Amino acid sequence: MTIHFETLGCKLNQIESESAAKAFYDQGYIISSKNLTRASGIQRDIGLAIINTCTVTGKAEQKARRLINMLLDLCPDAPIIVTGCYAELDGAYLEEIDNRVIILPGSKKGYLTDLAEAFPPSSLQKKFHLENLKEWIDTKTREEENLAFRLSTDVFFSHSRASLKIQDGCNSACSYCRVRLARGKAISLDAETICDRIRELIEKGHKEVVLTGINLSQYLCPKTKMGFTALLDYLIKNTKGIAFRISSLYPQSVDEAFCELIQSERIRPHFHLSVQSGSDKILKAMKRPYNAKKVSEAVHLIRKAKEDVFIATDIIVGFPGETEEDFLETLSLCKELNFAWIHVFPFSSRPGTEAFLLKNTISAEILQKRVILMTELAKEQKKAFVLSQVGK
Repeated sequence: MTIHFETLGCKLNQIESESAAKAFYDQGYIISSKNLTRASGIQRDIGLAIINTCTVTGKAEQKARRLINMLLDLCPDAPIIVTGCYAELDGAYLEEIDNRVIILPGSKKGYLTDLAEAFPPSSLQKKFHLENLKEWIDTKTREEENLAFRLSTDVFFSHSRASLKIQDGCNSACSYCRVRLARGKAISLDAETICDRIRELIEKGHKEVVLTGINLSQYLCPKTKMGFTALLDYLIKNTKGIAFRISSLYPQSVDEAFCELIQSERIRPHFHLSVQSGSDKILKAMKRPYNAKKVSEAVHLIRKAKEDVFIATDIIVGFPGETEEDFLETLSLCKELNFAWIHVFPFSSRPGTEAFLLKNTISAEILQKRVILMTELAKEQKKAFVLSQVGK
């Protein structure tokens, strides 16, 4: 029997789906993670579909709803488990789509490993019994257990590079962000356990691992109270034969100590800074804990410490109140810092956030124009970076 996974959103969602898939694989299930379309036709072999959702934008939620409806049609014999951040916040709404939709809140996602053990293929008569599955999930979701780091794997079905979740949640209060409402307060995996899991990856032959989290800048070892830079130092000193890639950081985390550490050959020259805007006025309205000057300092420090470095960023275009001058400040900063890639997001008003209540929104026409301009810059700078690496 096949278990089908569809995953939307961040790197953390991706690794959590990989970990859940490994749990089902270990029980003897066939794993499918290919993206299905309407043209794929009826999938009679799929006994259970799991959708790991995202709530970062309205578009991501719309895509999740389309996926649910599509899988209901393509997999007529399969219950559809919907989990992730969207399921955490709007599970009751999603559950109303169809009787076969079962909600597993994102905070309870770790129970997917238990589910795999509770329903091995040998216990089923070629299909999952919908009501039994609903009853099991309903019982488990009532339990109070910290599941933040339950999902971990050393086998990856959809990615060639290993990833390890070391942090979850966020203590910031960014005015536009709904993910922090779904993920909760910041929580970190202790350094010793991280080391143990990395050694397991090494034993499986992995030569590189991506350290992932919702906000790595807020990593704090629960036992030793070491921060992220100290953790990197600890990992380099206590493991061998594996390199580290860092998924994303806030600019204020980049200081002299961090940059001295990343000179190590075991730290890959690939960084992502969560910037969002180059306008101090907009950054303040977003409640981001830095200004444009700090962004510039962070980029220059990284480039001073590491040659031929790839630095990517996220930019939100069209935040309420963003004037043409504000946008041009952001465009200018991105040009000046020459990011190798810019993930461009049109502002999406998210329920439950402060920005949802703001009235001075940007017209769709102006928003689209700014998205196009920023995306064109992203493509130009990516092309320039690729050309700069030819022959190296």
